Amino acid sequence: MKQVTGISRWFHLLYLGNLLWAPVFDPGAGWVDWALVVGVVVLFVPLYVLSGHRPELVRWWCLVPTVVLGSLVTPFNTGAAVLFVYAAAFAGLTESRRVAMRWFVGLSALISVFSVVSVVPAPYRLWALLPSLIFLWLVGILQVEWAERERDAAELRIRTARVEHLATLAERERIARDLHDLLGHTLTAIIVRAQLVAADPARAPSEAAEIETAARAALGEIRDAVSGWRSASLDTELEASRTALTALGVEVVVRRDEGLAIVGSTEHELALALREAVTNVVRHARASTCHIGVEAREGELRVVVADDGVGGRGPEGNGLTGMRERIAALGGLVRRTGAAGTTVTIAVPLEVAT
Repeated sequence: MKQVTGISRWFHLLYLGNLLWAPVFDPGAGWVDWALVVGVVVLFVPLYVLSGHRPELVRWWCLVPTVVLGSLVTPFNTGAAVLFVYAAAFAGLTESRRVAMRWFVGLSALISVFSVVSVVPAPYRLWALLPSLIFLWLVGILQVEWAERERDAAELRIRTARVEHLATLAERERIARDLHDLLGHTLTAIIVRAQLVAADPARAPSEAAEIETAARAALGEIRDAVSGWRSASLDTELEASRTALTALGVEVVVRRDEGLAIVGSTEHELALALREAVTNVVRHARASTCHIGVEAREGELRVVVADDGVGGRGPEGNGLTGMRERIAALGGLVRRTGAAGTTVTIAVPLEVAT
């Protein structure tokens, strides 16, 4: 009695034909027996229809009333035991396996009682009750299996939707961080070069060319970041950092452990973190010297950016927050110290980085 919709669902009501065996084949049957059959059909059909439209109401509005109706009628018409089969189907569809099995046992007990307590002669009552007892378990267990598959499928759909939602959020956060890092660095470089043009008009042609080149490079990087096609490189970022800081008049000292072979995904995150750290130096430090180091130490791969600028312990902006998030995803951390200048240390475990 699998739960279905449409016209086919109505065919299951044909099993109510079991109610007709008593009045049709009992020579002593009268109008009362026929009225009892009609009454059962009139009372049960609305319960059956409700069970297909309001599953959340099945236990108290369909299952229990069907059991009560079957218990009242079966002693006088053993064909009404088919109502217990319907009740088993209701329980199998809407209850957990454990609870449904308890219903099956209880319904079986009721049929056993009616095999003893009934006005129908002994041989005929057994012929009517035994098929209902068997089909109660067959139909009920089939419904339990089908309902569990449906519930598992529904849970899988929900989990899949959640995973897709979380993946979408993660991708949005990645794009937001990448765009912030890319635009922050490039726009800062453009602003610095524009200020140089204002201070020294003779440098306008060369600086304008550099501004155009930086803007075009930024456009390409933004496209790559959105598409997720190209990873940032530490060597490229070190060179870009040297160029940006030198243009500002900052002396740059770079230490790079050439023996380090860094995993591509980790290098991408470290390169963007380096870009953000250097961008902060360009924007806020007013430094004359900046030391940048990339080296392995104490089980960690460390990228250190230290300047001799004004320092500061102000609140972190979006850049540092995004940096911490991307490095934390690698199992690392970001430390910032600032008194006479500012030092930003970006550290990830070596087993992750190499």
